[in-house]
Order: sequence, then C-alpha cells, then structure tokens
Amino acid sequence: MTEPPPPSPRREPAVRSALAWLRRFGPLGLVAIGLATALALGLPHQLSLHQLHRHREQLVALARSHPVLSVLGYVGVYTLVIGLSLPAALILTLSGGFLFGPWVGGLAAACGCTFGATMVFLVCRTAAGDVLRRRAGPAIARIEDGVLANAFSYVMVLRLLPVVPMTLSNLALGFVEIPLRTFVAATFLGILPVSFIYAGLGAGLGKLFAKGVRPSLHALVTPEVIVALVGLALLSLAPVVVRQLRRPRR
Repeated sequence: MTEPPPPSPRREPAVRSALAWLRRFGPLGLVAIGLATALALGLPHQLSLHQLHRHREQLVALARSHPVLSVLGYVGVYTLVIGLSLPAALILTLSGGFLFGPWVGGLAAACGCTFGATMVFLVCRTAAGDVLRRRAGPAIARIEDGVLANAFSYVMVLRLLPVVPMTLSNLALGFVEIPLRTFVAATFLGILPVSFIYAGLGAGLGKLFAKGVRPSLHALVTPEVIVALVGLALLSLAPVVVRQLRRPRR
C-alpha cells in the first residue's frame, strides 16, 4: 500500500496565511453577516416599546412559565443586539425590568450588555484595530497613555454617561490596548447602576400598559434620571482627579 505524498512545502505558508487571515477577519465577517441578517429580518423595528406593548401578554406568560430559560434567552438576545451594534439597549433594559422586575431584569441586562460589549471589543482587537492605530500615528499613542493610566475609571465613565452611545464607546475602547479583564470588570460595574435605574423604570410599564398608555422613550428618560447618571459618572472620575492632584508637577 502506497503512502500519500507529503504536503508540498509551498502549500504550508499559504495554509498558514489563510488561517491567520481567517482568525483576523473571520469574527468581523460573522458580525457583518449577523448585522445584515438582523436588518433584513427587521429586528430593529421589532425591538420597540410599541412591540413590547403589543406582545406584552405573551412575553409575561412565557417569563412566568419558564423563568430561568426566559432570563437566559433575554441575556442571549441582549448580547447579540449589543454585539451587532443595534440601537436597542435602552428598549431591552426597559423590557427586562418589565418582564423580570428591577433587580433580576437589571442584573440580566448588565450581563447581556457586558457580554455584547466584550464581543465588540474582541472583534476590534482581532480585525482592524492595529491598522487604524498605525494610521492614527502619535495621536492615538498619547490618548492611550492617558487612558491606560486610569483605564478602569475611564471605562466606567463611558458606561455611566448617557450622552456617549454604547456602540461608539465599544469601538473606541477596542482600539486601545486595555486589558480584557479591566474592560469586562469596568463595563459590568459601570453599566450595573444604569441597568438598575432603567429596569426600575421598565418595571412600572405594566401599570401604564394596563391604563392603555403607550409611553415614549422621551417620557421615560427624564432629566432627573440623566442628572443621576451624570452624578454617578462624575463620582467614578473622582479617583482620576485625586491621582492627578497628588502627582508632582514636572
């Protein structure tokens, strides 16, 4: 019995190059395919207060009959929505509070948001992050130095501030060499109070729905809520300010 011929030496570099390219750009391709599929199915349209009001009875019945699976499914949907950068984080957090209550819903929303943000963070690391960093030149290096010195506080502030879109902050942080565990921990701790606040608002949607009221996002996101989030963001910046004040002047 004849043995198969050994692989050609010329093919090995080509195979390694193809595998390296797949590891580098494969996750980005999967995200692009997932985003195109979500847009084709009209998923952003389905994630709205109108749809929550329309299907509230079925969703509540499902959450009550299968509580654990419902929470896990909710976290999975939240992860995909953030990972695909769909603008529906607030709607999902309100829905979590409506379906599971402010504490369970807020915790589940924080977990899903953290998982999705981590997915975007890792995709930016494996894809074009280093290319964009080289093209940015010394400017990105100066920004990195400032961020890395207080990475935990900076990430928490970006999560707490309601004026910074989640998609933008995830992409920006993905291009900075922040340690993964720092990013995950700061994202979770930073998004947790925000999730509890909005899940608490979502828990009150049942009473409004029962009265036949269809609340809007503008009515729910009150100035008091925004002031509370800005206050939390400023509080999280306190360690950075103290560190700068204690640093000796050069």
